Order: sequence, then structure tokens, then C-alpha cells
Amino acid sequence: MECRRCGSQIAEDAAYCSTCGQPASQSAIVEHEADATTASPRAAAKPRVAYAGFWLRAVAYVIDNILLGVAAGIFILGPLMQRAGISTTDPWALYRNTSRQAFAIDLLMVMAQWLYWALLESSVWQATLGKKLLGLYVTDLEGKRITFARASGRFFGKILSTLTIGIGYLMAGFTPKKQALHDMIAECLVLKKTSTQP
Repeated sequence: MECRRCGSQIAEDAAYCSTCGQPASQSAIVEHEADATTASPRAAAKPRVAYAGFWLRAVAYVIDNILLGVAAGIFILGPLMQRAGISTTDPWALYRNTSRQAFAIDLLMVMAQWLYWALLESSVWQATLGKKLLGLYVTDLEGKRITFARASGRFFGKILSTLTIGIGYLMAGFTPKKQALHDMIAECLVLKKTSTQP
């Protein structure tokens, strides 16, 4: 299928053109203009892709970290730190402790974060709880649901976004498709639901 706006090739099951953002349903009209029955008014009325901006994504990230922090504190950190003899009243105790138990707890926390982001973003929701609350969702460059492997790559790509002193995250504020560095690495987009979407 060819995009009506820019002429790029679009996969048959893609939601929109990965080059210009034109909805695939509108591009499909070019191929079926002669047959009026194939182009529904609802499909033709769909708006262009709405990319999620930096601040909206930042708020979703804060919500996710609060929710995950509370859950991890209750079910992982509290019980395991007590068992390992690490103070639960000193917020820096875990970071200063160099024991194997502290390392195992740190590793478990990273695994909890990875599974939270990767499982939810590759689920039917295509979003973490924070993104879901704000009407955001993650897709690949063709608008399709991402796999667990791609969601995992996106999560671990955040290491590079962090190592750039946060510039990797700030890229979502000025790149054409509002992609952060980890989005580019995993070839993903973070989109915003519009009023015409279910």
C-alpha cells in the first residue's frame, strides 16, 4: 500500500505511515477510490498521529515511579531489608551497604522495574499505569503493538538516556516524533489517544 501524502510504502497491517504519520486508513482510500463501499466515513475522519510530548511523558513517569516505589517498598524492600539486617529507617542504608544481600535486593528492584515497564508496554494496554491514566500508549514505528523483547530493549535503553546526563530523555521535547533516545534505540513511539480513538 502506498501513502497518499508522501508516497512511502506502508505495511498492510500498519495503523499509519511511519514516514509522515498519515493514517493508513486514509492512504488506503487511494487504492480503493473507485469502490466507495470500501472507504468508511469513520476511517476517513481519523486524525493524524498525536505524539506524546516531553512533559506529559514526564508526569506519567513520575506516577509510575510512585506506584512502583510504594508496591516495591511494601513487598520487596521492607521485608528483605529487615531480613538482611539493613536499616529500613535510613533511606541511604541500602546504597551504602556493600553486602551480597544488598546487591541481591538492588538486582531484584531492577528486575521489578524491568518487568513492570516491559510487561505493561507489551500488553494489550500498550502502556504502564501512568501512561494509561494520561491516555498515552507505546507502539513500534508502524503503529503496531510492541513485543516483550522490544519493550525490554526500550527499558534497558533508558540506561543510555540516563548516562547522557538526562539529555536522552530531553530529546523527547525536540525530536520530530517526540522520541527520547531509548525510543530511537528500540524503534518505538509514544502516542497520545485522541478523542476519536476508542
